[in-house]
Amino acid sequence: MTQSPTLVLVHGAWHGPWAWDRLVEELSDVDVRTVALPSVGADPAALGDLRADAAAVRSVVAGIDGPVLVCAHSYGGAPVTEGVADLPNVVGLVYLCAFQLEIGDSLLSSVGGRPPEWWDVHEAEGYVDALRPREIFYGDVDEAAADAAIAQLGHQSLAALGQPLTRAAWHAVPSTYVICEQDRAIPVFAQKAMAQRAKRVLRMSASHSPFLSHPAQLAGVLRAELAGLRG
Repeated sequence: MTQSPTLVLVHGAWHGPWAWDRLVEELSDVDVRTVALPSVGADPAALGDLRADAAAVRSVVAGIDGPVLVCAHSYGGAPVTEGVADLPNVVGLVYLCAFQLEIGDSLLSSVGGRPPEWWDVHEAEGYVDALRPREIFYGDVDEAAADAAIAQLGHQSLAALGQPLTRAAWHAVPSTYVICEQDRAIPVFAQKAMAQRAKRVLRMSASHSPFLSHPAQLAGVLRAELAGLRG
């Protein structure tokens, strides 16, 4: 029997590995690893940039013995795209309402070069906070879970959002894009545009955080991706 891939989950901006907890509970039969991105944290002076994030992703994935499916959420798509390029054990990518960018693109350039109005930019200190996170991130998440998530949000490195990609793993690795149709952070039209780079496109009737609002459904999507790779 072909070895089932390990699933690596990479969170988005302002978040941490904690964001995946509900999803991981639904995937108790799967070997799941998470990555903590250095660009998010409590101390603005200690935040890493996109390159540090890419290195963190690459370190976790390269340390796994066997095939790997990487699922990236939102900003996490950028360091995944950069960081796992040319890693021979990466057999699939899932972009979950994520930034599937081309070489030379940055997250900021992909949104038109100007910060969205819900970004609270602290340029001198080099970080960004998220305004109205309940509305932007957690529109269909139950109140208790949304409250818990909001309490754990960190500062996001401003530099990480402006650095361009130098490599793009999806050119060589099959990718699936999951469009979240209730997303208020990344408009659906922008998701559709990036999804044209993927081999396959799926849809969920969910907000920006389906790992909190629809963890069982998302687990089913990822389990199917793993089965397809194994088969």
